[in-house]
Formats: sequence, C-alpha cells, structure tokens
Amino acid sequence: MSHSLGAFSNGWAIDTTAPVPPVAPVTPDPKSPDKDYHPVFKAFLAGSFSGTFSTILFQPLDLVKTRLQNPGHHVVAAVNRIQPGMITIFVNIVRQEQIVGLWRGMVPSVARCVPGVGLYFSSLHWLKSKRGKGRQELGAMEAVALGVVARTMSGVALIPITVIKTRYESGVYKYNSLGGALKAIYKAEGIRGLSCGLGPTLARDAPFSGLYLMFYSQTKQAVPKEYLQSPATASLVHFSCGIVAGIAASLATNPADVLKTNMQLYPDKFPSAFSAAVYVQQTYGLKGYFKGAVPRMLRRTLMAAMAWTVFEEITRSIGLK
Repeated sequence: MSHSLGAFSNGWAIDTTAPVPPVAPVTPDPKSPDKDYHPVFKAFLAGSFSGTFSTILFQPLDLVKTRLQNPGHHVVAAVNRIQPGMITIFVNIVRQEQIVGLWRGMVPSVARCVPGVGLYFSSLHWLKSKRGKGRQELGAMEAVALGVVARTMSGVALIPITVIKTRYESGVYKYNSLGGALKAIYKAEGIRGLSCGLGPTLARDAPFSGLYLMFYSQTKQAVPKEYLQSPATASLVHFSCGIVAGIAASLATNPADVLKTNMQLYPDKFPSAFSAAVYVQQTYGLKGYFKGAVPRMLRRTLMAAMAWTVFEEITRSIGLK
C-alpha cells in the first residue's frame, strides 16, 4: 500500500495523506428566530413586558386616585364634613374589601396598560425610524412631538378599555367581566359611552408622554456617557431620569385627569370637558384640579420609570437600539 497510514489506539487506521474536503463557511440562517421579527414588533413585545409588572405593582395607587377624584365620594364627605384623604381611602378600601380590594379593576388595567405600553413603544420606535437620523439624540421639541403622536395613537385605540377601567375602580359600577362591561356600556350608551372622556384622556396622556419623553431624554443626555454604558449603573441612571421626568409631567397633566375621571364616571352629568371643568371650579376651586395628584404622581412616575428602565434593558439586550 503506497499511502502512509496513521493508526489509532483502537486499531483502526486512516489515510492521512488523502485530501481533506474544504469546510463550507457557516453563514447565518436568514430564517433564524432573530430575523423573523420586525423591530417594531420587538419594541411592542419589550414595551408590553415592561408594562406588565409596573401595572400590577402600582394598581392600588391608581385605584385610590380614582376614588379621590370621584365626586360621589365627596358628596358623602360634605354631609359628614370630612374630606377623605389618600390614607383614609386606602384604609377604607382594605377595611371594606380586604387587601385584594386594592387591586380592583386589575383586569381592565392590564388589558389597557400592557398593550397600551406596547403600542406606545412600538409607535415611538416606528416614528423614530422615520426620522432618518439613526441613533442621533432627540431634541427637546422633537421629543415632545414624538411622545404626543405615539401616545395619541395608543390612546385612541384603547379608549373603550380606559372607560371600563375607570368605572371598575370607582366602586360605582358593578360589572362581572370585561366583556360584560363592554356589552353593558354599548347597550346603554352606544359608541359614545365607550369613547366618553376621549378628549380629556388625550389632553392628559398625550402631553404627559410628550413632556415625559422630553424631560427623560434631556436628563439622560446630561448624564456622562460612561454611566449609561456601564451595566452596573445604567439601570439606576434610567430609573432616576424616569423619576425626574415623571414628577414634572404628572403635575402638569393632573387637571386633565380630573376632568377625564368625572366625565367617564358620570357621562350624563358631564357630557363635555367644559361642564366638568365648571363643576370642579365651582365646587372645589383651583385645588380641585389636583385631587388625586399624589397617588397619581407616585403611580405614573414609578410606573413610567420602571417601564422605561426595563424597556431600555430589554432593547439593549436584544440589540434593538
């Protein structure tokens, strides 16, 4: 045999001089899972995931805020000459409905906030991609505009769930299920009932998102880049920027939230934002526009800060940015 042989310890032999066929280079499969999903869809999933935990965690604050803004509760308070505060309402809910009562309206909250946050982030990502500026930082007014448009898109799509959520939390309406609430409202009030308070809702959410995005992006830009690039400090920086942005945006939009709540709880009494504003002004004065401001500010600030922090981390890990 003319060829040299190499022997293995098990007694088998192979021809070491035979030409070795070239190994084809490994190329990424264009049909791999990472390639299947559109960036906007990834943004939607990341946003929905980030909204889930914050919605569940801070639902009690939203419930207390709705009860504080409910004019029906203040009629009873006026008779008793006791103005209920945040702690009083919190204790009453626990006393009358147990601890689980603090999560009343959880189903419509999740049905609204989780896809709502997902729609917001995916809309925001899509709008950013249309700017044609790649990774360049947002300017202040550009951030306001993008935040307003993205929130308007998600707010209009989810207004029926917003109405149901408000009524669930108020304690005035007794619905057995989300589907039952939709049917009951549509049967009694038609499409108008499912969209009541849309104006104040957008007047609250769109400016909030615009102002929040502006404060958030501008605060983040003021932070040294090394802190944002370090895994040890990035989450803390994102959360801190979110807190600052949330406080400022919440206070600026609380009057619209008060009007929205009154219109959605008593559509017959307050058919327009103007009628609700007249009632609030005549009954409580200027301070009436800031009823529920503390629990709302805590919830919106912490929820938005957590959602943005989680979203930033998820998008960084999946290479969306």
